[in-house]
Amino acid sequence: MSTNLTTKSDVLSKDEEIGYKVSGDDTKRYGVNVISGEDHKTKKESVEEQDNYIKPQNEEEGYALRAVTKYLKVQRSWISTRNKIENSRSCEGKGVYVYEIPSKFNRDLLVDCIDMVPWTNMCKFFKNDGFGEAIENLGQGWFRTHQYALEPILHSRVLKHPCRVYKESQAKLFYVPFYGGFDVLRWHFKNVSNDVKDRLGIEVLKWLGSKESWKRNAGKDHVFVLGKISWDFRRNKLYWGSSFLDLQDMQSPTRLLIERHPWEVNDIAIPHPTYFHPKTDYDITSWQEKMTSKPRRNLISFAGGARPGDPNSIRSTLIDQCTLFSDQCRFLNCSDGSCDKPENVIKLFQDSEFCLQPPGDSPTRKSVFDSLISGCIPVIFDPYTAYYQYAWHLPEDHKRYSVYINQVDVKEKRVNVVEKLMTKTPRQREYMRSYIVHHLLPGLVYGDSNAKFDRFRDAFDITFDNLIEKINKLV
Repeated sequence: MSTNLTTKSDVLSKDEEIGYKVSGDDTKRYGVNVISGEDHKTKKESVEEQDNYIKPQNEEEGYALRAVTKYLKVQRSWISTRNKIENSRSCEGKGVYVYEIPSKFNRDLLVDCIDMVPWTNMCKFFKNDGFGEAIENLGQGWFRTHQYALEPILHSRVLKHPCRVYKESQAKLFYVPFYGGFDVLRWHFKNVSNDVKDRLGIEVLKWLGSKESWKRNAGKDHVFVLGKISWDFRRNKLYWGSSFLDLQDMQSPTRLLIERHPWEVNDIAIPHPTYFHPKTDYDITSWQEKMTSKPRRNLISFAGGARPGDPNSIRSTLIDQCTLFSDQCRFLNCSDGSCDKPENVIKLFQDSEFCLQPPGDSPTRKSVFDSLISGCIPVIFDPYTAYYQYAWHLPEDHKRYSVYINQVDVKEKRVNVVEKLMTKTPRQREYMRSYIVHHLLPGLVYGDSNAKFDRFRDAFDITFDNLIEKINKLV
């Protein structure tokens, strides 16, 4: 689903002057004074940088874009600095409580794996705590992980969190193991009423509503992990999805998703699960060494399929440009099933300097993270693919890890992507890849359920450290 700025006026107020000033209420609500007079220069620079991505067509779009920047700044203010000022392994003030909710809200949903979607048996993806079947020929820690497997993966990790507590009174953070993404997915291809689609989400909130721990802070210290995109839980006039995130009781908790609503500050985007789930520091360092020394035979690669029915898609143009420069660009056609084997995709990315990442059904792509952990520099065409999403896991300076090419320029044939990327020098490419592999990679993967890292913080660790920081500021 593309992001339509002009439909978001319902969440913006011109009186608020988003991006220029923030009221005292905002300071209390978010735990940070987002834009002050002292921040004027930073604000101006961020708006100018934003305009490099999207040129607002009217005043309303301008307000919407400034709101995106505002909320990302708020989310970055919640990034934990504990590892810099104290022992990050300490559990003082970091207790995590896991609700034991009825199994109908999580594990029972996986029982429907055989016919959850019409074209494949999902059961194989639920093995190994949601990692899927092992991929032996890629080495230690590689699995056939489904793009929507975030819920069971994080559930298994939270159950073994070193700061897990078993008394609600000792908790700073409350985790609700509701598999809302699979609840949506199981009805996606079935002819059922909206009442049926919404029933389980309403029931889990009713169950929580009886708990004093929920009532105490109206859910502000609670977190839900939802393994699909935010729009799938905000059914409007669309026929799919639920209205779970539009329910009143869901406005205060934090929602972890693979793709956030850009105008919802409590929607936190965290990385799509990749196929790599290391267990030890050695698993990470050995992979880093391999990715920095690996010869890159292709300058560019694109793993995807055309979208002939989508007039806004640039995929066909990218495929044409790629195949025209076949000596520089390799195309893996996902339309014929070539991408169903993770080995094909990962090996292609390992052999490539740049990986093209155009939007698909929605702006974000699992492939962005598969390319990053393979040392392949992602080429981004829509800022909502990464830059307006992953405030906790990707740096604000996107030039350090990606190349941005405006999709409008591609669509209108004002730029040839292959020719543009050919201007990047080997030194530039090596610098970016070194930063990706050594600085970003460990924080983009979800470690094994029994992972023990001494040198690194993986995506799970970063996420829960920042959740604690958020709650410390807001509750």
